[in-house]
Amino acid sequence: MTTLGIIQARMGSTRLPGKVLRRLGGRTVLDRVVRAARESGVLDDLVVATTVEPADDAVVAECAAIGVACHRGPVDDVLTRFLGVLETRSADTVLRFTADCPLLDPRLVARAHRVFQAAGVDYLTTSIARTLPRGLDVEVVRAAVLKEIDTLAYDHHRTHVTSYVYTHATDFDVIGLTVQPDLSYLRLTLDTEDDWRLIEAIVDHFGDAPVAVRTLADWLADRPELASLNTHIVQKELEQA
Repeated sequence: MTTLGIIQARMGSTRLPGKVLRRLGGRTVLDRVVRAARESGVLDDLVVATTVEPADDAVVAECAAIGVACHRGPVDDVLTRFLGVLETRSADTVLRFTADCPLLDPRLVARAHRVFQAAGVDYLTTSIARTLPRGLDVEVVRAAVLKEIDTLAYDHHRTHVTSYVYTHATDFDVIGLTVQPDLSYLRLTLDTEDDWRLIEAIVDHFGDAPVAVRTLADWLADRPELASLNTHIVQKELEQA
């Protein structure tokens, strides 16, 4: 079984433009996601899927600088970007990552991959019944399923890549993985300036290496003023790009 990681990344975020190339602890956000994905130890290959927009020339340059392959495709049709990667790579399994998760935990990635392999399912995600902080979710899908939904997915499902699968779970073999204890009250993704303030404080304290989610949660439990920095942020609905 060949496992391919694909990280979707672009400069044109609506709420925090350029966030994927902001620097944290001497690395860009994208570099941190690339490193965490690789440190999971489950990937045979890794590709960043960015867009054909001129602004994303900077993403391409960063990929070259940190030594990761890059593929360019449509801006909003991210599923087509992923399928474009699969046209150039042989893979049985795809792990989907987003470049706005600089606190990604390699241990969680490895655990999700183990469960996916053992279960032999079409798709696994940690976000159906969320117990992890937003920003640490893991998705694993069979490459054949991504190719199958190309003729089925429409509108926002093409932006979110896998959403057609888990919203049509009667048509696919889907597992929702939960991890205890429930830490879903924490928000550790990067989408706004307040998210940035929290993540920057975490990196300033823990340094460069990825940190286990429970370690983060324990540290933040003693620092409620930090943990509350971004609790007011409303996550976009699935139908919103």
